[in-house]
Amino acid sequence: MNQVIRLYQFPISPFCRKVRLVLAEKRLQVEEITERYWEGAPEFLKLNPAGTVPVLKIGSHVLAESNAICEYLDESIPDPPLLPGNAMARAEARRLVGWFDDRFFREVTRNLVGERLLKKIICGGQPESAKIKSGSRNCRIHIDYIAGLLERRRWLAGDQMTLADFAAAAQISCLDYVSDIDWERSDAVKDWYAKIKSRPAFRSILRDNLPGFPPPYHYSDLDF
Repeated sequence: MNQVIRLYQFPISPFCRKVRLVLAEKRLQVEEITERYWEGAPEFLKLNPAGTVPVLKIGSHVLAESNAICEYLDESIPDPPLLPGNAMARAEARRLVGWFDDRFFREVTRNLVGERLLKKIICGGQPESAKIKSGSRNCRIHIDYIAGLLERRRWLAGDQMTLADFAAAAQISCLDYVSDIDWERSDAVKDWYAKIKSRPAFRSILRDNLPGFPPPYHYSDLDF
């Protein structure tokens, strides 16, 4: 792509992180613009009336919604592929992307990152302990589910890394930013995340540092 690419994003959003990983994996040069989307700036709403991030602007074209962006990028720049060539394998990868974007986010990330960090950033009130407890309990269940997938697969959706791995890693990296992952629960999950974390595409994610809310010391350590 020879056009200017701009990504309107917020660093702690797992959906923005997923798109950032795809852009980096495709080796695209991108101008990242931190957008305080909850403020509803008129100029941003002109780009995306839904008022959500991520938003990708390529030249004069605007794309919104993380999966629409990711699949557009994968179709436009097929190397390296992030969805399998086999239709059944693609369906499984997409199923898992949906799982992490929807269920994992609702049951875990929103309850933990949303309550512990995002509420402080947007001045959204005090964290709700019941939601944090629910998120912690659900996180253990989801880690066990991921471990079960990895018992019979090299990557989450099969033998090759796919968008499903990026969707999961985007959520988990946000949790790791607030120290909400028990890395002793599953060696398989820890090893899988270490492989993802070590990829060049992950470098910008590991450099994230929100002013006033620094990540834990292990966050950017490739050896944990």
